[in-house]
Amino acid sequence: MIEIDGSEKSGSGTILRLSIALASILNEELHIYNIRKKRENPGLRPQHLEAVLTAAKLVNAEVKGAYLGSKELWFKPNTIRGGNFESEIGTAGSIPMLFMTVLPICIFSKEKVNLTVKRGGTDVRASPTINYLKNIMLRVLSKMGVKANIEVKKYGYYPVGGGEATLSVEPSSTLHPIVLDEFGKVKELRGISVCTFLRDRKVSERQALAALKELRAKGFEAKIDIIYDESNPLQKGSSIVLWCESDRGAILGSDSIGEIGKSSEMVGIDAARKLVSEVESRVTVDIHMADMLIPYVALSKGESTFKVREISDHLETNIWLCEKILGAGFSIKMVDRIFKVTKM
Repeated sequence: MIEIDGSEKSGSGTILRLSIALASILNEELHIYNIRKKRENPGLRPQHLEAVLTAAKLVNAEVKGAYLGSKELWFKPNTIRGGNFESEIGTAGSIPMLFMTVLPICIFSKEKVNLTVKRGGTDVRASPTINYLKNIMLRVLSKMGVKANIEVKKYGYYPVGGGEATLSVEPSSTLHPIVLDEFGKVKELRGISVCTFLRDRKVSERQALAALKELRAKGFEAKIDIIYDESNPLQKGSSIVLWCESDRGAILGSDSIGEIGKSSEMVGIDAARKLVSEVESRVTVDIHMADMLIPYVALSKGESTFKVREISDHLETNIWLCEKILGAGFSIKMVDRIFKVTKM
């Protein structure tokens, strides 16, 4: 049995999500306690609970302790199944975080998996936006042999949610190592600025124009698609995602979401400033993609390497967890004032 203390390292939901995924792939029983102990509302929140229950559907698991507020959980997986699945969060809880929980599991299914998540948040705080996952995370993982796609059916924002998206994953028998050793030169910058039922205020356009102005001030040009969405009449909202692709295959991303009291211009400026920080650092993955990559390189055979400007709590936590559960070996070295992460 895998025993995990959820209060270790970041003490966050990432420990729960990744532990569930790795236990499912290994087909080993998991006991996790002190779930999200270091967070303001410890224990299982709606999005964490639904992630556990969704993973349980995929592996026909026996689960104990799966209820709101639970700080201890037993998860006994069986064979990973393909097919069509549906989940429902019921709040503005993060759909991207749920997808991040189950994607590693789906890769090792023998058949294609289609998972539709309803009544959740596609673009919410403390989570990557759905367009970040679609345009950055999945593109980076495709270099490792991951074949997956996300279709956004309804955008959902805080506090109502109401979003809906489908994750489709083809089985991959082997994950290839990834070597992103040098950034090289900027090839192109792209982006997507979206708002829901805010066309009258030109929110998507204002976000995009502000981002473009900020990027141009730093010497960068970009093409940003403007989307005026009307998929979810229950909840207005907005977001922007930006990414840079280099001639050496690096893809760096950033995003920002609209919030009460935050102007559309500032949403665009925030995303642009974050992307500029990544590009000017000459890294090969951005600070958020770095921790997302860890389980995939840990599960791959062979040496992988990438460069990141900061060792975040989530990156450190994911490395610790993959070393503990999978026995993977990682090294971190400072090279030219950035961090080189290598999985041996």
